Amino acid sequence: MLSPCILHGLRGNSSSWLDYSMLPVYAMGSNTIFILPDAGRSIYTDMKHGFRYFTYVTEELPQICRSVFHISADRENTAVMGASMGGYGALKCALTKPEQYGICGAFSSGCLFIKNDLAFIREHGFEEATRIFGRQLANDIPSVFGEDLEWKPEYELTELAKAAKQKGIQPEIYMTCGTEDKFYPDHVNFTKALDEIGIDYTFDHWQARHDFLCFDEALKRTVFKYKL
Repeated sequence: MLSPCILHGLRGNSSSWLDYSMLPVYAMGSNTIFILPDAGRSIYTDMKHGFRYFTYVTEELPQICRSVFHISADRENTAVMGASMGGYGALKCALTKPEQYGICGAFSSGCLFIKNDLAFIREHGFEEATRIFGRQLANDIPSVFGEDLEWKPEYELTELAKAAKQKGIQPEIYMTCGTEDKFYPDHVNFTKALDEIGIDYTFDHWQARHDFLCFDEALKRTVFKYKL
């Protein structure tokens, strides 16, 4: 039995995919358990001042689901996907633990180059960060990463991709982004970085914005691509 974990975005919660996508329809008649965790505004990180959401999603939750639903732990039956913040989370999970996840779907992902974002805030201060990112996100960042905004390789997707390459195992990566999305240029640069590292991926893009119309289309394509 397949068991994809679907991660929500920064402004979402565990019910977002049920409320704003056609996931219940895509799931009809399938032999799949879709897992919808809630990770707050954690950026799928073990927070400096908060909960250990990355550990929860990648370690605690899979154990609970295997115990309750008796689902397979085999990587070929285990997927992680998400949109926006959840797209970053999906890539982070799959590249950190490629031996655990066979499929990764990342839709309109944020934080593709988080080292640059943290460096910008350290250099320009939180007032400028508030202007660029918004007050709520600027306030979230110290809770997630600490007041000193220390960067760690475990946050950076390109560093995780290099580590996965060294392990000699990687998930099937399916990325999407709308061409009208503000994150689209980062996706183009990220694919170039993956090419340099030697990580295989599929990048699907079409005219769309950063919204659930795009996320739902990406989810549908992923469900049918991998027969979830």
